[in-house]
Amino acid sequence: MAKKKKVEKPRPEFTKRQLSRWQQQKKRQRLIQGIGICIVVVVLGLVGVGWYVNQYQPLHQAVIKVNDTKFDMNYYIKMLRVYGGGQSSYYMYGIVDGVVKNIEQNELVRQGALGLGVSVSSAEVEEKLKSHDPPLSDDYRDVVRVELLADRLLEEYFDQEVPVSAEQRHMMAMLLEDGSQATEVRAGLDSGEDFGNLAGELSLESLSKSEGGDLGWHPEDALAELLATSVPGDYAFNSGVGVLSQPVYDETVTKEVGYWLVEVLERDDDAGTAHIQAILLGSEQQAQAVRVRLEAGEDFATLADELSQYGASGSGGDLGWVANGMLGSAVDDFIFSAELETLSEPIRDDTVTTTGGCWLLKVLDEDGNRELSEEDRDLLKTAALNDWVASLWEDPENEIDDSYLDDEKKLWAVEKAVGGW
Repeated sequence: MAKKKKVEKPRPEFTKRQLSRWQQQKKRQRLIQGIGICIVVVVLGLVGVGWYVNQYQPLHQAVIKVNDTKFDMNYYIKMLRVYGGGQSSYYMYGIVDGVVKNIEQNELVRQGALGLGVSVSSAEVEEKLKSHDPPLSDDYRDVVRVELLADRLLEEYFDQEVPVSAEQRHMMAMLLEDGSQATEVRAGLDSGEDFGNLAGELSLESLSKSEGGDLGWHPEDALAELLATSVPGDYAFNSGVGVLSQPVYDETVTKEVGYWLVEVLERDDDAGTAHIQAILLGSEQQAQAVRVRLEAGEDFATLADELSQYGASGSGGDLGWVANGMLGSAVDDFIFSAELETLSEPIRDDTVTTTGGCWLLKVLDEDGNRELSEEDRDLLKTAALNDWVASLWEDPENEIDDSYLDDEKKLWAVEKAVGGW
């Protein structure tokens, strides 16, 4: 059977008009595709520019400079997380300036230590990071480094700056509210009462209270560090042995007691709040004297601005609306039970800190060259380290610039730190 011959289909032939129309369609398709690609490129470009302007550029902007070392915004945000410890935005807002100073001080210490020939290797920092349980992230690297540097400075540098022995005094001490109380207690000592018993009962300074007044042997500068005031040491090193001092006033010493004068202006019993004005004073005697002046017609706001030791009393002692529990039980008992516009008697509060008090002091013995205790040497080395750090801040050759970090940028950094970005 013969095979059928394959018949080829005739090729379509296009007229010039059809070809022209087809070419135009192809051009339109290419044009549309080109426009689409351009739009995508433009959109991506805008997104990229927006990301660069709003995210990348701000994060990599240098915001803190310490001499030749620069820290960018990304570093600042990380340090906010480190020092903020996962706290709320409200807490973070409160530490924004402190974190700036910590970054600057850490770098000043690093540079200053290097100038003294003291440094810490990256391997040592890494080992310290891993030694924590759980291990610390790399964000803590500079914090750990400065801790290691401080320890090394104490061991290798400041240990040589502190003497092994020095002139010392063995003394007794107690801190009292004011001269009136100190005079009364001194009369009791003159009549045979025991210094240690009275100091343990009455002293408003923690060390003298816990030790029954016996501070032991110390050089003058260590006494100043221990008690956070130079007054007792100044007396001890300029007084004879065995002499009980008259009341020695100390305007700088702090004590954990204060006395409130409170007046309730308004109260909302349903909400458990009250609008009050208050003055915090350092002794009962002073509080009684101020109360007499108020009763005589002197202006509350004027006396509060002049005398109150409560930080929020700068606006005439007006504390605004306070809730039950904000100022402690002793004050609350008056606020939420007293008649309106009634001035309280002095209210003692052992939860606040006030300044000013009177010392009673007695030198038991003296030694012109006594070996320092290990505790005193550590105390003096730490004091020397702190003085050295303070000198770095005061050195005019150290250039520090954080002017770029205005309030708006700090708030932006807090949002990023809290948001986990």
